Amino acid sequence: MALLLEKVILGNRHLVKSLPLTLRVISSVKRSVLIPIYQSGSFQLTELCYELYRGGSRLQFSTSIHPEKLSWECSTSTVLLKKIGASLQEHQLGESWEAFNDFKRLYGFPDKSLISRLIIELSYSSDPRWLQKASDLVFLMQKEKLDLLNSDLLTKLSLSLARAQMPIRSSMILRLLLEKDIFPPLNILCLIVLHMVKTEIGTNLASNVIIEICDFFSHFGAKGKSSAKLMKLKPDKLIFDLLLDACLRFKSSFKAQQIIELMPRMGVLADAHTIVLVAQIHEINGHLDEIKKFKEHIDRASLYLLSHYSQFYDCLLSLHLKFNDTDSATELILDVCKRQMQKSNPIRNDKTIFRPCFVPIGSQNIRTELKLQIAPDLLQKDMVLKSQRKKELFVFRNGKLFLSTRGMAKLISACKRNRKISVLSNFFVSVEKELKLGLENSLSSEAIDSCIYLGWLQTAHDIVDDMEYAAIAVNPASYMLLLTAYHGRKMLKEAKALIKQIKKAGLFTNFSDEMIVSLGSSEVENASTLMTDLLIQEVRDEEKGIPPLVYEFNSSIYFFCKAKMIEDALKAYRKMERLKIPATAQTFAYLVNGFSDLKMYREITILWGDIKRYMGSGDLVINRDLCEFLLLSFLQGGYFERVMEVVDHMKEKGMYADKWMYKSVFLKCHKNLYRNLKAENTKTEAQSKRLEFVQAVRKWFESD
Repeated sequence: MALLLEKVILGNRHLVKSLPLTLRVISSVKRSVLIPIYQSGSFQLTELCYELYRGGSRLQFSTSIHPEKLSWECSTSTVLLKKIGASLQEHQLGESWEAFNDFKRLYGFPDKSLISRLIIELSYSSDPRWLQKASDLVFLMQKEKLDLLNSDLLTKLSLSLARAQMPIRSSMILRLLLEKDIFPPLNILCLIVLHMVKTEIGTNLASNVIIEICDFFSHFGAKGKSSAKLMKLKPDKLIFDLLLDACLRFKSSFKAQQIIELMPRMGVLADAHTIVLVAQIHEINGHLDEIKKFKEHIDRASLYLLSHYSQFYDCLLSLHLKFNDTDSATELILDVCKRQMQKSNPIRNDKTIFRPCFVPIGSQNIRTELKLQIAPDLLQKDMVLKSQRKKELFVFRNGKLFLSTRGMAKLISACKRNRKISVLSNFFVSVEKELKLGLENSLSSEAIDSCIYLGWLQTAHDIVDDMEYAAIAVNPASYMLLLTAYHGRKMLKEAKALIKQIKKAGLFTNFSDEMIVSLGSSEVENASTLMTDLLIQEVRDEEKGIPPLVYEFNSSIYFFCKAKMIEDALKAYRKMERLKIPATAQTFAYLVNGFSDLKMYREITILWGDIKRYMGSGDLVINRDLCEFLLLSFLQGGYFERVMEVVDHMKEKGMYADKWMYKSVFLKCHKNLYRNLKAENTKTEAQSKRLEFVQAVRKWFESD
């Protein structure tokens, strides 16, 4: 009321001149109260001014003349504008913001240049409070459809918000630009993504924004509208590396798979670092066939990159073991060993080294096959990322790559589980012949001893037999350990046969059976090694882990969905149910995407029923990526009741939802749906119920 009265009076210059008192305007106070008093038919104004200091609770009242005076020839707007400009010049954000609000209440928004100066000044602040006010101002202007700001200013604000770890607002500012087909410079976009991916929510938002940008360029290129200047703004390798690395850290492997499939569309050239990131994602998703496509190219890479590619071989070996493919696992280990025995790579010129290769992504039997460009010998030195993942199955020591103790434990466990001890023995024979490690460093001796410690006496004896058959010497200590174990379990028949083997091997030929037994080791049960501990851990993990058949079925379903052979994918899923093989989040993610690609949204509602049933029995936990796939499909298909069911589940589990993206899909598909329909005007109960859920979805979009 005070500001309104002030505006009315100052707007009438003849009235101002007739006032008996001098009117003072003070913009720095927290509150101004103007009290009109009617005296003798004319107005008399008395000003009551007070300041509330931030540092204390003392109120200071004053009726003295302040330095800020309003000249009779000057308007309030001019004073406020000068106040805003001066405080901005002195970087006084508090005074600037207060004066700006005073001006906006009286006159609306000031001119474009002043707003830009204010937002720029707020953007330079490291205080999230001021950054929030800057973004609020932009959103307010957007809401009132005031196109006053340029793209450089919004880009700067988005970067500042990202740097302050305010990814939601940063992404919203970016999307305001994208709505106008304006793209930030590539170096600035990289910085924004770099800061956003430091958090899980930021990673999700950054991924979705980049997907939106890539979709624009894909459609732009499909229309044949190529522009060299515009193409330079496409997301590059560094942005994709940042996203893939973040998806790995936050276990968002389905989102990472989407990012991988965008890379060939954007013409990205993957170097050695990117290849390892892609391999790690394929391992998490169980894509054995996908990662195998890279192997022949990696095998031809320079040996100086062997340390870097140890993580690639780690992922490949892990998948072979998850699929129970022990033959391929041992073959891979031997290939790595043999490759290191080469003195050097074949001589190649620089053009050959850095010539890109192409690796197909997904099914190779469809016309829309994607091919990722890779340069296995290229490793950019200015890479800002370093892999955080531990090397578990292979270790790099003294310039060579070796199978780690954990890797050996996994291999032994897998061979025993699948009753393929002969495969394990043949592996030991090949290693002993190729590497000539000697008895003290023999892998077979360590494996035999660990099996004995765990009570796997038959397994240990089978390995001994196979090594002897291949004319490979067995460590005498292993013989003695096995003999002691037999006697400890009263397995005298087996012990007697082993003594004959020992003498046949040329050991203790002049000793009696009793003397050989007396030379045996101490109590086996009390012995322990790292290998033994890791084997015990592997056995426990197998009981809790995903059965190999699940990986095989998921791999088939993934292939069928990518090839758009949805009937075969559904048959594989139903077979899993018949065999009582538990479906996983991967299973449903592949099926949901497969149905969605074919716009078979009704079938996805049936899958959602299965998902709820699995979750209800405690056999399934779904992540945010799968919830996102479901939400997008239900929004596109118009199943709004199902939308709210997924939303409720996400709220219950504390999952973040990118409402901007979901709202955009809704407006694209159902912008005017029931816009003017009221509940009392619905014709059927079904329509009334549908209207209820449409309104619930719209309300959810607008909620905080």
